[in-house]
This record gives sequence, C-alpha cells and structure tokens, in this order.
Amino acid sequence: MIFKRKIYDELLRWKRTDEGRTAVLIQGARRVGKSTVAEEFATNEYDTHILVDFAACSSEIRDLFNDVSDLNRIFMRLQLEYGIELRERKSVIIFDEVQLAPKARQAIKYLVKDGRYDYIEVSSINSIYPLVSDSRTL
Repeated sequence: MIFKRKIYDELLRWKRTDEGRTAVLIQGARRVGKSTVAEEFATNEYDTHILVDFAACSSEIRDLFNDVSDLNRIFMRLQLEYGIELRERKSVIIFDEVQLAPKARQAIKYLVKDGRYDYIEVSSINSIYPLVSDSRTL
C-alpha cells in the first residue's frame, strides 16, 4: 500500500505540474501493480479514460499508430473501439504493456504535442525509455 500511495502522489504531481506537456512512464517488474495504480489514478482524477492493453488489443488498434498524420482518426477509432468518449484536457489514455507496441511508443511525441489528452505509459521492461524523450519516468 505504501508503494501505491507514493506512486499515486507522483502521478498527482505530474498531472498538476506538467499539464499535458509530457506523458508519464511507469516501468518496473511484472505483477507489482503498475497497471492497477495507473487505472485507479485515471478513474479518480479524470472524467474518462481509455486503457489500451497492448498485450490483449487487436492488431487493428496496434496498427492505428503506424500513421500519426491524422490524430483525429486515431482518437475516433479508440473511442469507438472502447465505447468511451474522450474529453479534451479531462481524459487520459493509458498504454499498458507499451513495450509490445513500439509504434505507439514512438507516437507519444505527437500525441503529447497535440495536447488534447494526458498519457500514461506502463511498461514491464526498462529498455524502452531511450526511444522517446517526451516522457517522464516514475
């Protein structure tokens, strides 16, 4: 419980200080509660959220991030697939097991720059961090 509280406090600090200018990356060992904390935070601190679990999503969802030239198409498709309405600056998108979707990881730079939503990335390995510099690691 102390671990979750500490991470949760860091996520709150990120949300308040970064105001959509960066994504946050939660990384660490498997099965320690990273995804649970991210989803709990999203539920409590945002109006709506979408959880994209790259370990379980369709190839169509994974392929959305191959072309980031039309972000409206990506956001519309995510809303249709998950049945959740995203609200500008009031919603967060969680990329769980993001290490399984390198194109989504690379797209974070463009998604963050767009500024409509916040992004939380969750990864079970440490080797993805160098791919994108527009993330803050917790």
